Amino acid sequence: MTPVLGVSHSILGQPWHWRSLAADAREGFGADDLVTQLLLARGAERETLDDHRSPSIRAFMPDPSVFRDMDRAAARLADAVQAGESVAVFGDYDVDGATSAALMILVLRELGLEARPYIPDRLLEGYGPSGDALVRLAGEGASLIVTVDCGAQAFDALAMAHAHPVDVVVVDHHKCAAALPLAHALVNPNRLDEAEGAAHGHLAAVGVCFLLAAALLRVLDARGFFASRAKPNLLHHLDLVALGTVADVAQLRGLNRAFVAQGLKVLAQRRNPGLAALIEAARLTRAPTCSDLGFALGPRINAGGRVGRADLGVRLLTTRDPDEARQIAVELDRLNEERRLIEAGVQQAAELGATGDRRVVVVAGEGWHPGVIGIVAGRLKEKLGRPAIVIAIGEDGLGKGSGRSIAGVDLGAAVLAAKEHGLLVAGGGHAMAAGLTIPADGIAAFADFLEARLAATVESAMESRALLVDAVLAPGGINPLLVESLDVGGPYGMGWPAPRIAAGPVRIIKADVVGNGHVRAVVAGDDGRSFKAVAFRAADTALGQALLAAAPHRRLWLAGRAKIDDWGSRPAAEMHLEDAAWAN
Repeated sequence: MTPVLGVSHSILGQPWHWRSLAADAREGFGADDLVTQLLLARGAERETLDDHRSPSIRAFMPDPSVFRDMDRAAARLADAVQAGESVAVFGDYDVDGATSAALMILVLRELGLEARPYIPDRLLEGYGPSGDALVRLAGEGASLIVTVDCGAQAFDALAMAHAHPVDVVVVDHHKCAAALPLAHALVNPNRLDEAEGAAHGHLAAVGVCFLLAAALLRVLDARGFFASRAKPNLLHHLDLVALGTVADVAQLRGLNRAFVAQGLKVLAQRRNPGLAALIEAARLTRAPTCSDLGFALGPRINAGGRVGRADLGVRLLTTRDPDEARQIAVELDRLNEERRLIEAGVQQAAELGATGDRRVVVVAGEGWHPGVIGIVAGRLKEKLGRPAIVIAIGEDGLGKGSGRSIAGVDLGAAVLAAKEHGLLVAGGGHAMAAGLTIPADGIAAFADFLEARLAATVESAMESRALLVDAVLAPGGINPLLVESLDVGGPYGMGWPAPRIAAGPVRIIKADVVGNGHVRAVVAGDDGRSFKAVAFRAADTALGQALLAAAPHRRLWLAGRAKIDDWGSRPAAEMHLEDAAWAN
């Protein structure tokens, strides 16, 4: 493969390649049709280009009945609605769990049934449904429990619930074992016995809940339930679906892209009082973007569960009282700042422990807060370019672990295999993320197991790593019109990466360190046209050092994302840098 601009070894030591795009796919399109090239390079078929330019729910929505147990789950929920049963919604404590629970509660509320939320305490109860919690809910009157974003591996808990008895409908997306727990229905596109539904294995749990809600309304419609009352408009809840999908780092392909594209439009209307208050607490003065879902709103929803207030997210997303919404949003904002401080301490300790040359990084520490280990694992993964698992060891001798992976390495399957080998008390997840519980004295054996299972795959993924470039521009091409054009191909995220451009050659006019180790530079081309560039958290990296030390006469090619800098009287374009290479 011919390197872009001849860059086979950049400042960060990686080649620059064109993002995959078959030569025949270019035929029939003008060289200036950048959006078309972006869509084709991300896997859109020629005949679906219009659908991908403006992704709609109608274009990508499957018939919910293709999923195993979907009709059975919808019928049981419809029975509960019509009979006015007592229903509990048991959700996970992360953003996907909170939005999934909120979606089910709001839809049931619109159908005249007020469901009870239950979010387990991350520190005291751990992940997923416990038998004690399900039995307690049944004892308090619940005849139906819907678990969302959890339950696919809850064998003992669901067996206890069945014995009491109470019906449990599981709505999940995490990897399943060959055997399934005992439930009235288990809807999960990642069941091993899924057929057509497996094509939607990239859905977050909130997306699966949306499909269940659609199936529920169809059942009730067929039963004549809406003859005397209005049918809920599920599209009004796409803001929740978008938030949960992006925050769970689900692949933005097909239906997920439609969920996010349309959900952002709903979010801009601020229909949900809780999300409107959260936008205000996050100090967003414009319509939220896909990036805001992942970096501004999602972390604040997560903050409650991370530091011991697990129910705050669902309370915020389901309240009808704007004053209550503002109070909860302010509290979540405060807890998010507290989370940042806790995270910084664990991050520093984890980086010190991430020594050696293993392909899978496993670090553990006593006293680490289990609420931030997932974030720290993600940062380690980004810094080291390898899968990382961070384990917080409690006073009881058990470790709670969270892992993040790199493209091409299925960490969830490896963790599930470790559990089946008896190395874990509990564990599971999906390709890019996993969670686990492990005895402290078993961590070394677990690390050895992962290394033996994944080292070759990780090595291959690391060796084949290249910076993929979509376009090469002269410095004058970095302007607001470019950013506007690129945005047409969005929303961008996991599995549908934001466009990466190379620009140059440029000289560094000035560079300095700002904020938390960010390197800010002003660069200019040979024609004198200049723009601002920022390399985040790069001050101590080869990229940051090169920018800070570059001699005025040396020219570079820059690679990264083009963004709008709206600081000042007139919006301007800037580059968020990921790499650079010396120009000839």
